[in-house]
Amino acid sequence: MITTINTKTKKSSLLLVMTLVFTFSSCSDFLDVEPEDKLVGEQVYRNVYDADAAVFGVYGKFMALAEKNVILNEMRADLMTTTRNSSPFLKEISEHNVSANNPYASPKEFYAVIQNCNDVLKNFDIMLEKKRFTVDQYNQRYSDIGAIRTWVYLQLGIHYGSVPYITEPIETLEDVKNISKYPRISFNELLDKLIIFADALPYKDLYASGSSMVITVDGFNTGKFFINKECLLGDLHLWKGNYLEAANHYKYVMETGTRGGDNTALYDTYRVKYAEVITNEDLAVGYLRYAEQDATTLVNNNTQGWRSIFARDRDALWHSEWIWSLPFDNNFAPKNPFINLFSNRNGSYLVKPSQSAMDLWNSQTQANDFPYDARGSKFSYNIVNGDPVIMKYLYSSEAVATTAGVPNTKGQWFLYRAAKLHLRYAEAANRDNQQKVAYAILNNGIQSAYNVNPVPSDVTNIQQTMLPFPYDFDARNGDFPNFRANWHRNTGVRGRARLRAAGAIGDDMITTENNIIREDALELAYEGNRWEDLVRVALRRNDPAFLADKVYDKLSKEGNTQASSVREKLMNVNNWYLPFSW
Repeated sequence: MITTINTKTKKSSLLLVMTLVFTFSSCSDFLDVEPEDKLVGEQVYRNVYDADAAVFGVYGKFMALAEKNVILNEMRADLMTTTRNSSPFLKEISEHNVSANNPYASPKEFYAVIQNCNDVLKNFDIMLEKKRFTVDQYNQRYSDIGAIRTWVYLQLGIHYGSVPYITEPIETLEDVKNISKYPRISFNELLDKLIIFADALPYKDLYASGSSMVITVDGFNTGKFFINKECLLGDLHLWKGNYLEAANHYKYVMETGTRGGDNTALYDTYRVKYAEVITNEDLAVGYLRYAEQDATTLVNNNTQGWRSIFARDRDALWHSEWIWSLPFDNNFAPKNPFINLFSNRNGSYLVKPSQSAMDLWNSQTQANDFPYDARGSKFSYNIVNGDPVIMKYLYSSEAVATTAGVPNTKGQWFLYRAAKLHLRYAEAANRDNQQKVAYAILNNGIQSAYNVNPVPSDVTNIQQTMLPFPYDFDARNGDFPNFRANWHRNTGVRGRARLRAAGAIGDDMITTENNIIREDALELAYEGNRWEDLVRVALRRNDPAFLADKVYDKLSKEGNTQASSVREKLMNVNNWYLPFSW
């Protein structure tokens, strides 16, 4: 539930909050500021509105990690590569030959966010002790900041391997490098600590209805601003190999609409559905009705179909896909980094899709026999003035270059959406020996996989999994008797993209997993997931070649003479991790 701020007091509080957000974000000196002393803490942490300001301040600081997150998770992998304009630092990232002074590789900004989180968490404990807000208010805000800190630590583990795990404010960030003060622990040990902490968070749901954190001012609401703690827990358990536990957390989020109280939410929220694109009912790859064999009728605009996932306003359809997304605004810091990174018209064009990525999209076949995946050259990237340009982050800004004479730098940091949730769930289900469920979610949906031919008029005993939670899906759609079950609109990730099924029911675990990870690339490219997906599976299989071969393929296809030596380097797991220095 979204609360509209309509009183002068609350609106003033929000303005203060947003001012604090962008002040924290734009102040580079904050990286080296020591934690606030007790006097300042007493002045700032007085009531729940001050606590709200502190939460928004953390998110403002967190947003400064957007560019680094995308670069590290995409450029280090196989789908993104350098351009003629790329700096030597970006080339180092792509070739896994990172120098100690490479700014993209520095962990300092991650620890700046952690330091901010630790300070806020400490002051929240003091506020609770002094009864400056209620236990419920404390639980919600403490859990939110604790989850953000956990997310940052997970990224540190993925990219640096062994890192210091610090949960209290420290004197100066330089102390992080002092091994005698803060010894580094292995990634596996870090995962154990993160799971223990996150499992114990006192509040794992979204902010409660009526909370002062869920607000709407001037048409903008903060409902999807905050990390989804159930998704985070699912990811932590997926990394650790606790597959049933991971699937439990993911399925809880997938069933959000079940708790929504209306049929629209029930059938649509996070269901990855297909209805009919032209009538603006879904986010699928679609063509003009009755002209599906004419490629020129592809629905390709900012308000309809798959492309609109990344361009549309925050309407009901946007909310049916997005779980966590942070907005950039023209008027406030941090500025949107993605226009400069991706655009060859309004930016510096520093990165582009790799040939490996383009080949992968072009290796797919649509249901209408078109020999390519429209999510590739039609939507995820375009050829602009002869250059392949990554477009997911640019649709809003490229469509309107200026607003009232001011350069349009609005945009989003894409963090979690329904398709990612479904693919992570499928990955967990497959590893928990539920290959058929994973196949259904990956391909054409539950109803298709659990159907019979010919389809009887009475669907009482078909189109459903007949399994306990978290593998219980009911997709029945029939008339005698009438069924419109919760998952009857689900069409699967590849079904929504109008692609032929990958693999078959009955495929073994490794084949199914290969298909899921390939689909991660096709669906989620450039959204900051690829390196971590490759690392997670390669570690799970104890197979460095799973990762090394994909990076080699990228580099070799662009004629990089370092391709073979990079592959040899990545066959050693220790070489996957960045130098821990700044």
